[in-house]
Amino acid sequence: MQIQFNTDNNLSESEKVKAPLVELISDKLKRFNEHITRIEVHLSDENGKKTGANDIRCTLEARPQGMQPIAVTNDGDSKENAVRGAIDKMKSALDSKLGKLHNH
Repeated sequence: MQIQFNTDNNLSESEKVKAPLVELISDKLKRFNEHITRIEVHLSDENGKKTGANDIRCTLEARPQGMQPIAVTNDGDSKENAVRGAIDKMKSALDSKLGKLHNH
């Protein structure tokens, strides 16, 4: 499973910031490895330079083999919290979508 990381202009995309988040996504979604070709991660700061509660948005888009992409979004007060929430939503979405395929 390939993980592609994207940030808006308000967030840093350095390897130091990116690597632990990529590792977290890879670890938490590893049971779906055989079904997913790519995960796209989009992080953005919804308030730009201003501070605010839950202003970091993470959108995860999974590309399951032979299926339409599945996307989820989660807002958090930090990059890690936004990503963690999006991972939980993605696990539920993938369980639902892939579970239906295996039940037919």
